[in-house]
Amino acid sequence: MSDTVADAAPADVDVVVVGAGPAGSCAATVLARAGHSVVLLERGPFAGSKNMYGGVVYPRILDQLHPQWWEHAPVQRWVVRRSTMLLTDTQALTVDFRTQSWAAPPYNGATAYRPDFDHWLAGLAEADGAQLVCATTAVGLLRDEAGRVVGVRTDRPDGDLRARVVIACDGVNSFLAKEAGLYTATDAANYTLGVKETLALPKEVIDERFGVRDREGVDIEILGGTGGVNGGGFVYTNLDTLGVGVVLKLPALAAQSARPEQIIAGLKEHPAIAPLVEGGEIKEYSAHLIPEAGRSMMPTLATDGMLVAGDAAAMCLAAGIWLEGVNFAMASGIAAGEAASEALRRGDVSTAGLAGYERRLHDSFVLRDHEKLRRAPALVLSDRVQHQYPQFVADVVERMFRVDNPAAKPGLNRIVREERKRSGLRWRDLLRDAIDGARTFG
Repeated sequence: MSDTVADAAPADVDVVVVGAGPAGSCAATVLARAGHSVVLLERGPFAGSKNMYGGVVYPRILDQLHPQWWEHAPVQRWVVRRSTMLLTDTQALTVDFRTQSWAAPPYNGATAYRPDFDHWLAGLAEADGAQLVCATTAVGLLRDEAGRVVGVRTDRPDGDLRARVVIACDGVNSFLAKEAGLYTATDAANYTLGVKETLALPKEVIDERFGVRDREGVDIEILGGTGGVNGGGFVYTNLDTLGVGVVLKLPALAAQSARPEQIIAGLKEHPAIAPLVEGGEIKEYSAHLIPEAGRSMMPTLATDGMLVAGDAAAMCLAAGIWLEGVNFAMASGIAAGEAASEALRRGDVSTAGLAGYERRLHDSFVLRDHEKLRRAPALVLSDRVQHQYPQFVADVVERMFRVDNPAAKPGLNRIVREERKRSGLRWRDLLRDAIDGARTFG
């Protein structure tokens, strides 16, 4: 519930950024460099302490903010192999790509521990002049008598913090964005639950099993292997641990009895995964809610005195081919910082004065990618893509490679026709999904 403060109450700082994740730290850096007073609030004991991550970070957006970032960023491995795997109960089909151009600066993607990565980014914001305040939760908004956002209430005694602009980077459950009325009704179908185990293995074992060396890494994204629950899985390499986990659509997870840890156990037992994770000792288990619906679930991004960025604005791309989030968070944080600075210089922090934020997002990859791929989450998480296509494709490939001498080879057209019929897929559904895929990814 928001508090109303007097119109004349002076601001304590120019900007309060709530949440010291990638979005918040980048926003704070931009603002501090522009000479604004900025407080970066973090509810955990240190930046990154509350964050769980189950994938790869793509930090090239940092080129403009922290040149040569790769020289000191706390990454685990540079990803040189990207594999996409289709699993059935007994089969696995993998498209495996490797390039050494990703093994040298400026790199492409990296595995990282979010506590380390977020702590590093927040430290850079501090070095540029932002004030980082940890172990402090923003519990509500402060408004003036006209209803404009003028700061936040915190859980500290006398913890009201007035600011000319508030930037909400408080995560997927952004209570501030909801309190500000920027979100419509929440739909559970728009979310997945990401669950991850961190398995300890010696570096030399990981290198041998995944065919890499030095700081080279591998990212495996999986369709199937989730026990019939719509979603996907992943395996990725750190220096001396593996990240293994699943991403599960909430309604499908709730509609059956298996717990997430049981689904991960089943994935680890699959014949294609078991040899990779054998002997791994569980060091950590974590879970995190993920906004999967992309552009269709994004809130209004600005209101009088307030902007929303990162996961708080549902800026996560789950498009099957591309699975990204941290890069969108950092880019939106940079755009929010620039827009807030512009509005402060002009003396207009109204919704109209902050409109430069959405304009910047539209001019960048952030909203362009989300607009282009807005149909992708529904397609990728649909029942046919999740439950019928993996079996159909795997069976077609198995028959292609199977040698049934003395029988003559049946030919690809015949195999596809027979397996399509056996799978129960209808030609009109195949055509519809092919058209949707062409519109989405073309």
